[in-house]
Amino acid sequence: MPKVDIASLPVKTGSGYPGARAALMDGRSQVALGDPGGLTQFGANLVTLAPGALSSLRHWHEKQDEFLVVTAGVCTLVDDSGETELAAGDCAAFPAGDPNGHHLVNKSKADAAFVVVGTRTPTEVAYYSDEDMMVTVDNGTYTFTRKDGSALD
Repeated sequence: MPKVDIASLPVKTGSGYPGARAALMDGRSQVALGDPGGLTQFGANLVTLAPGALSSLRHWHEKQDEFLVVTAGVCTLVDDSGETELAAGDCAAFPAGDPNGHHLVNKSKADAAFVVVGTRTPTEVAYYSDEDMMVTVDNGTYTFTRKDGSALD
């Protein structure tokens, strides 16, 4: 099995979110783990959250499953049920089509990290639970709109 040399991979920071929402992802970085190995059916990323950082805006996917395992530190999972602390070794699963929006927050004073694995589909729609926004993905092009399809401010 080919070893992925994580230390040699590029680190991506920032966000594709529109406008002021992008700044909400300050303190989050990620490294694509599956792409360098040629994986095409699912994505795998190592995400690091600085203290206070969010993994994403709270969201859910129509077609794509997500699974994560915390690898370092402590993250707080926030979903419709409330908050659940996840420590290294803890896992969470988010099936496609389940409208229970989720994200992780690092409420600790140290960096936290997790590996997230998700289905890749050529098209997808995801919804953001705490605001009037959705994203439509079509072969790598992301279009953010209000949930009714109208333009964002």
